[in-house]
Order: sequence, then structure tokens, then C-alpha cells
Amino acid sequence: MSVPPETHRPETVPVSHTGGAAPRVLLVEDDSKIAQEVVEELESRHFHVQHEESGAAGLAIGLNAHFDVMIVDRMLPELDGLTLIETLRERRVHVPVLVLSALSAVDDRVSGLKAGGDDYLTKPFAMEELAARLEALLRRPDNSRHTMLRVGPLEMDLIARTVTRNGMPIDLLPREFRLLEYLMRRPGQVLTRNMLLEDVWNYRFIPQTNLVDVHIGKLRRKIDESGKPPLIQSIRGAGFMLRAS
Repeated sequence: MSVPPETHRPETVPVSHTGGAAPRVLLVEDDSKIAQEVVEELESRHFHVQHEESGAAGLAIGLNAHFDVMIVDRMLPELDGLTLIETLRERRVHVPVLVLSALSAVDDRVSGLKAGGDDYLTKPFAMEELAARLEALLRRPDNSRHTMLRVGPLEMDLIARTVTRNGMPIDLLPREFRLLEYLMRRPGQVLTRNMLLEDVWNYRFIPQTNLVDVHIGKLRRKIDESGKPPLIQSIRGAGFMLRAS
């Protein structure tokens, strides 16, 4: 099915979910039982949810109304979820999208993220995890769709998955890359260990662990230069901060 023609989207000011207003959620899900459970759960957590049952309807609404976050099922009538997301991105709609799917293979997850999804949750899922993932997406800064990140001498290409310092390449493991990306999106901000465990490792129940400190140490050894101050600063009793200057 063809997608709706492009229409003019008036400039809107996003409503912060921390500013007292309920976050606006667009749910595109054709399973009525799942949709009802999601709506009830999220509304109990003070989200404002609009539900659409088809991909075409979800796309039309998503193009012409502001939402803080979207939940899109992968298999939808009239227009599949990945095509819906790809079209939103082509039309420069950069609202965070959580993909729902019964497909759980790594290739399926990768295709969902490559289509423009920001997170991927497989069915069946716990409502607590769905809510936690939405809250994590809502905490992302407005630059979350930039493909190049630059902080001081560091430069990260999110498409090529490369990192350089003063033009020299740095070889990072996938978790180190994700950790550095999280830090580079928030330069000058104090980030607690709990925040890092929740948003980088996706822990929902915080264990007693030195996992963050170990990975920060490994990352420092790769990105810092001998004789120069470390780019990642330890903030006593609080957490870590990537030096912006």
C-alpha cells in the first residue's frame, strides 16, 4: 500500500515529560488485547496514549501530530511497522520509537533499528519493562538523532561506528562504544552509576556491582592521551562526567 502524501507539519514545541505534562504516546498495535493492556498500564503511569490499529493510520497521525514517543508493532495491516518508521524518518519526524515484535532473532532486531527504531522489545513482554524503556527513551537528549558526535578532541560517527581522537582511530568494543556514546550525548553532565546501568546495560533492578567502574577504566585507557587530563572525570560520591572542553 502507498504511504500518505507528505503534508505540512507545523512547528511545535515538545512537552517535557519532567515538566508536569503527561508524555504523549502514539501506540500503533493491531492486537486489541495487547493494545488495551498497554494503554491501561501507561495511563496508570500518567502517560497520555493515542491508539491506532493500522500502519497507515499510525503514519498519518504520526506525520501530523506531535508525540513524545511512539510504540510501533512490526507486523501491521495496510502498512508494516518498519515501513512506517522509515517513512517517518524520511519525512524528518525524529520522535523516539520503540518497536514491538514477536520476532526475536538478532537479524530481526538489527533490521528494526536500521529502519529507524530507537529500541526493540520482543513479545511477550512485561509491562514494567515496556514502561522503563519508554522512560529511558524520554530521557534522551534532543541530539539523539545526530549521526556525528563531537566532544573536545573526540569524534564519533554513529553510522560508520567509528571513534577518533584528534583524527586518530580508537578501536572500541560494542559495549565501550555504547558507553562512550551515552557520555558524548551528555557532555558536562554528572551521570550516576545507576543511570549508566539502566540506560547502557538495560538493568531494571540495580545490582551491587563494579561493572561501570571496570568499563570506565577500560574506556579511559583507550581514549586518553599520556600526560593529559582524563576526558572522563570521576565525581566523588556522584558518578562520572565527560569533560566538554
